[in-house]
Amino acid sequence: MALVEIREMDDTNKSFVGTCTHVNDTPEILSRHEIDLAAKKRICWLQGLYSKGVRTKVAYINSEPVGFMHLIPIEICPWGPIGKDLLVIPCLVVLSKVRKRGIGRKLIASAEEEALRQGVKGLITMGYYHIHWFMPAAFFEKCGFEVVKRRDNEALLWKVYDQSVTEPELLTPNYKFKETKDKVTIDLFWNTFCPTSYIEAQRVREVAKEFGDKVLLNEYCADDRDILLRYQIDRGIFVNGKEIWYGHEAPKEGIRGAIYKALMD
Repeated sequence: MALVEIREMDDTNKSFVGTCTHVNDTPEILSRHEIDLAAKKRICWLQGLYSKGVRTKVAYINSEPVGFMHLIPIEICPWGPIGKDLLVIPCLVVLSKVRKRGIGRKLIASAEEEALRQGVKGLITMGYYHIHWFMPAAFFEKCGFEVVKRRDNEALLWKVYDQSVTEPELLTPNYKFKETKDKVTIDLFWNTFCPTSYIEAQRVREVAKEFGDKVLLNEYCADDRDILLRYQIDRGIFVNGKEIWYGHEAPKEGIRGAIYKALMD
């Protein structure tokens, strides 16, 4: 069996991390330019916060990167949750061709080592009870994580090393639409960390510009901690108060259609 090796993100693997494997799995809805720009911004964001404890672990098999995991101190994580003294695992990805080979568990083990190295009180993540591959809650439970809170098909799970830790809170969206007379208002919530969010934010800007002064675009970047705490939304597009959501990057035709509909209402 091939040996799984865990390394830190560096110049040799930052392209693999930056472009994000799930983004590269869907080239039919993305341009190369969009992927590369989002990757560049993501890497700059990650590297810029290294001194504050942000880390990315990359899994290798036979010198080939096959997965990665991000670790972000909860106090600065643009995805939430809200709390302190914990490291968040916002994203753990393993290529489909090498799943079921213990790579995810190896990444979790490296996360535990990093948490102990940084002296935090535990690890926390958001997992999902669904059939999709992204962050399955059942996987984290198998790795010893316990459910802290559950909301519908999503759960906040943690592994604690210090029982004095304070239980974190899920993000609770605090958005209220404010109408602007004679204009369609777009409220855009986005973050640099997630390529999907960054790409669709750029698409919203480009489409909004097509409509000139008929559209008012308000932007709220969750990279700004005050913005995240105030609105508690890490990613979202609202057109006249109605959210449009695709899961993947919102297509320009979908954004454009929502604006046309709002103009007709």
